[in-house]
Amino acid sequence: MAESTTKRNQRVRTANKACSIARVMAVIGDRWSLLVLREAYYGTRRFDEFEYQIGVASNILSKRLKKFVDAGLMRRVRSEDHARYYEYHLTKKGEAFFPAYLALKKWGDDWLADAKGAQVLFREKGGGPRVEMPPLLTSAGKPLEVDDTEVVAESGATPFNKSRFGGS
Repeated sequence: MAESTTKRNQRVRTANKACSIARVMAVIGDRWSLLVLREAYYGTRRFDEFEYQIGVASNILSKRLKKFVDAGLMRRVRSEDHARYYEYHLTKKGEAFFPAYLALKKWGDDWLADAKGAQVLFREKGGGPRVEMPPLLTSAGKPLEVDDTEVVAESGATPFNKSRFGGS
């Protein structure tokens, strides 16, 4: 007998929740969150500085910073120069998102920047060279295209994805 649509939809929703991209989007899935991370990578630390640089309402900023603290991407610490203020510092987990941020920035610079070019670049401290995203390459050293890839279920795959992409 055919599986009911409701049961199949539940299996798909469960598989989608377990997806790494869905989990990332639950933490970083809106423009304000990415802009908060941008500012953290620029060196912004204080609430009022985030608010000014991003132009975000304080209630929205407060929710995003709390979400990042709760998710372990940032930690809230007392300011050394003002005991009344707190600062938001990236944790190792927050720093580990930096390559993903750079990949998003590169795509925006390549496909969405105006004719004058990108707004800012990252370079190594002390006047070093520009930080570039390394190209993705096939094992033969050619630029990797989406058609060069296949999806295979990993050990943590849900039964739905094991069925969909193979695996035991």
